[in-house]
Amino acid sequence: MSMPTLAEAMAAIREGRTSSTALVAACLERIAATEPTIEAWAHLDREHALRQAESADRRQREGQALGPLHGVPIAVKDIYDTTDFPTEYGSALWEGYRPQRDAAVVTRLRHAGAVIPGKTVTTEYAYYQPNKTRNPHNPAHTPGGSSSGSAAAVAAGMVPAALGSQTNGSVIRPAAFCGVVGYKPTHGTIPRTGAMLLSRTLDTVGVLTRTVGDAAFLVELLAGTDGTDPDARPERPGLTAALAQPLAQPPRLAFVRGLAWKYIEPETDALFAALAQRLGASDVMLSTEFDNGIEQHGAVMAVDMATNFRADYDRGRDKLSPALCQLLERGRQVPDAVYRDAIEAREPLNRALDPIFEAYDAILTPSAAGPAPLFATTGNPAFCSLWTYLGTPSISLPLLRSASGMPIGVQLVGRRGNDAHLLRVADWLSTSRS
Repeated sequence: MSMPTLAEAMAAIREGRTSSTALVAACLERIAATEPTIEAWAHLDREHALRQAESADRRQREGQALGPLHGVPIAVKDIYDTTDFPTEYGSALWEGYRPQRDAAVVTRLRHAGAVIPGKTVTTEYAYYQPNKTRNPHNPAHTPGGSSSGSAAAVAAGMVPAALGSQTNGSVIRPAAFCGVVGYKPTHGTIPRTGAMLLSRTLDTVGVLTRTVGDAAFLVELLAGTDGTDPDARPERPGLTAALAQPLAQPPRLAFVRGLAWKYIEPETDALFAALAQRLGASDVMLSTEFDNGIEQHGAVMAVDMATNFRADYDRGRDKLSPALCQLLERGRQVPDAVYRDAIEAREPLNRALDPIFEAYDAILTPSAAGPAPLFATTGNPAFCSLWTYLGTPSISLPLLRSASGMPIGVQLVGRRGNDAHLLRVADWLSTSRS
């Protein structure tokens, strides 16, 4: 069987047209066929996955209450704690680590009835060092990072959906490179309790799926405070209800090139110019207030990671990559005033976006500088940095292709806290212009 979308899988099991066991077995068969080339999984337990599926089918036969994800396999990035799988953060330093509690998002997946077949590959400490995963469209190329395995697993049809995370470009970029939907909601939408802490200011739980509707459903299911994450928003974002009311007219889009445009590849430049013209998007320049946004993001990330991983660096520097060590060392050298200014600048910059969002429904911009580069790098996250720094919601849609056939992601950015409207725009764009 071909891999259904998340919505299709949920409906098929609920209506008795397939069983969880059959769906999970099909996923495992697909994994067996593709994993030797793609290597999306850090940990995979086939027998455990089938036992979860058989238990789900038994509960359904017995007429027990079923969760919305009943019997559907969901992959979990290996930065989220799981009691039934190791959590190794893509690092030899944490090899074999077994958490005592599930992360909040994993608990919510289990309560919703999901089957968790294993943990997907992350780059080392969710930073830049490539891990083993390859791009499903061409294994000579990167799947992006740091949610490498999650994006590749969804793109390869191994699972209908997967959890990712973003501290810079770690959901949007791999989604773009692998040709799937990647959604990073407003900062704080989903609690991060039990996730590797890189930066409290930046870390955001995101999802990788094949449709906008699936992304909306999964984020809404996982959203809401857990009483532990101090930044988790108590309100649920109302995404599925918003998608049930499509836009009555084409959205007004602000085509923003921004500071990252110096990295754009010529083919992507031309494709976006043509796309903006077809969509009637208006060229919009960000004010000079944003000129240091990428650097400010970098300062916050470097300092926070240096602080949070100080003990790891001190006890196991020899097991960390040179790139990660350089970041942690650089983070220790950032002056306090620079860090403080970068933290305090986020609110004024979000307010400076208000005129754009009052005039336009969303910002249109590339997800990355071009299609996936060769495997030696995970790609440049610069087209994501400003939006992650500001905590705004963003979504990557697989709408463009390079001349060589590789996916090129289209990124939409919305006003912070207004995810519902952003997803209505994304749904319009994906269904009307795909």
